[in-house]
Amino acid sequence: MDPAPSAQLQLGVLVSGSGTNLQALLDASRSGELSASVRVVISNRPGAYALERAAQAGVPHEVVRHQDFPNREAFEDRLLERLRAQGVEWIALAGFMRVLGSTFLRGYPGRVLNIHPSLLPAFPGLHAQKQALAAGVKLAGATVHVVDEGVDTGPILIQGAVPVLHTDTEETLSQRILKLEHLLYPRALQGIAAGRVQWRDGRVCIVDDSGQIPEPLWFP
Repeated sequence: MDPAPSAQLQLGVLVSGSGTNLQALLDASRSGELSASVRVVISNRPGAYALERAAQAGVPHEVVRHQDFPNREAFEDRLLERLRAQGVEWIALAGFMRVLGSTFLRGYPGRVLNIHPSLLPAFPGLHAQKQALAAGVKLAGATVHVVDEGVDTGPILIQGAVPVLHTDTEETLSQRILKLEHLLYPRALQGIAAGRVQWRDGRVCIVDDSGQIPEPLWFP
């Protein structure tokens, strides 16, 4: 992963649902916590509330339905066309419920990020919180990672942990992890904007202002 090409990230956000992580990015950008401009929000689902969040923030937004294309490659080509038209340089997936393939990833190599509600590589894919409860783990969390052609297998940028309580349900654990996601995603993107993403010993990490790697696990 290369450092950001400018002090401010030109960000495109892909969504499918309610968009709470999108809102966290919009809020962090507005407050100055995140040096990024959200150039466009694209949803593959017309009814996604994330589109309303974008509208309220005055951010261009549009729908690109995957069902309108004969195959994944054609769908991804259209996504790339719309993102480039808005000057997007980095992509944040925020609850985007489609697996992106090589056509898309070649368009933004190393510049597509995702946030996943588990401590990867544990519990990739859907229903990660349910998987965590079924496994009886005592810690769960969230991971911001670079997207590759696998499912939640790309290089890990940052993680945070929350305890799994004996009384947790899938819903209560999901809500606790979601609060953590809203802290982690802006932090990861700001690390990129500030040029603090480095490869060390074959792994990617975000260093602090002194060049040190901060503690990777923390509880909000």
